[in-house]
Amino acid sequence: MFVIFALCLATAHAEATNPIQKVLQLLSDLQAKILKEGDAAQKVYDEFAEMCDDRSKEIGFEIKTGKAEVADLEATIAKETADMDALASRMEELSATIATDEADLKAATEIRAKEQADFAKEEAELIEVSTHWSVRSLFSKGKCRREVRP
Repeated sequence: MFVIFALCLATAHAEATNPIQKVLQLLSDLQAKILKEGDAAQKVYDEFAEMCDDRSKEIGFEIKTGKAEVADLEATIAKETADMDALASRMEELSATIATDEADLKAATEIRAKEQADFAKEEAELIEVSTHWSVRSLFSKGKCRREVRP
């Protein structure tokens, strides 16, 4: 009977160890699965982190380039504003010069018109005097005779 009892006890002990081994096996499998999933997640995270770093560097370069372009454009705007002010000043000077020249031209035209009128008057007088003296000269030389009519 002792053998039967030992056999029963061994069977009971084998059955009792078997479920614990099963749980341990399941836990071991679960641990392997979690580690495998963790490695995959870490790989995805590393790729994403690398992409983020690359994008961050690109954005940093774009910001630096943008700031340089802003500085260049501000300098260009300042230069063009100065040029515009200088040209506006020059335009005002030229407008004043044109106005002065137009006033001088008007005055010169008036003077010329007066001188032309004076010249025409003097010319008419000279022609009259010249004609008068030419006729007188002809009479004095006897080239023209005056006919007296009764």
